[in-house]
Amino acid sequence: MAKLARTKLLNFVDVPVSGSTIGAQKGTLTFMVAGQPNDLIAVEPILGKMGKSIVHAGANGSGLAAKIFNNLLAVIRLGLNKVVLAKLINSSSDQFWSSQTYNPCPGVVVNVPSSNDYNDGFASELMNKDLLLALDAAKQAKASIPLTKKATEIYNQLCSNGLHKRNFSVTFKYLNEQ
Repeated sequence: MAKLARTKLLNFVDVPVSGSTIGAQKGTLTFMVAGQPNDLIAVEPILGKMGKSIVHAGANGSGLAAKIFNNLLAVIRLGLNKVVLAKLINSSSDQFWSSQTYNPCPGVVVNVPSSNDYNDGFASELMNKDLLLALDAAKQAKASIPLTKKATEIYNQLCSNGLHKRNFSVTFKYLNEQ
């Protein structure tokens, strides 16, 4: 898309996001902006109203690489700068963010999907899509990510068993029932 935009003399940024639906509601999303620095300046005020962290990941496509591997840590092999990676992890993971504010165990944290029968939030089918993107990117980079492969198998199974619309943390329940 970026190449097509340039042929039409248009500016283009791609902006993957991290922080889930709770982050969107609270305005604490992390944006991984990829494109020309001047284009980042143009979108920064808009993104600043929706999130707490805006990171310029590099050229178009780098934001997607950061998004895909934010939790997999294989992104350096795809060319993402180590400083950018650290900034992304520190701002979007919040030192065990998932355990402190989005715990997958029902009843540990109130008002989260696990305490609402895994309804709302980031759907398992979307997690499955992201994992498939990660596997494809790793294959292109000739990187081995066996844990991601296994996670994808699990998400494929639970999606096939009717849990595709449930929050991605339903894996806790699904695996405990196996």
